[in-house]
Amino acid sequence: MKPINVFVIDDDEIYQFTIGVILKSIPNVNSIQMFGDGAEALEHILTHKNVESELPDIVFLDINMPVMDGFQFMDEFIELLPKLSKSTKVYMVSSSMDPKDIKKADRIEEISDYLVKPLKSTHIKEILLEIS
Repeated sequence: MKPINVFVIDDDEIYQFTIGVILKSIPNVNSIQMFGDGAEALEHILTHKNVESELPDIVFLDINMPVMDGFQFMDEFIELLPKLSKSTKVYMVSSSMDPKDIKKADRIEEISDYLVKPLKSTHIKEILLEIS
């Protein structure tokens, strides 16, 4: 199993804490980066776009956040993808079960799946196993 870099982009500190605990318990998770909004994450990615060890293998992305929401992040991230030194899987994670959000996420081929909070640790482990 290869080491995995995980980005969590979500403004909910309780969610950040709980998913962080789960991720730390998974042996092949190399690093976990937490961001409170999409703009912070994009800035990090832009700054380190040529440093593979600083880029995510997987992103758990919330929809509703201040400054830059999940869909706005995806608009920018899709433009960056060809310039990055590694490929990244993005999972949209939200407490919203709004059909509009789900349909919008489904139309973005760079989003691997739409997951509804709260995520179970077994589901997170399955996702990480798929990419390792």
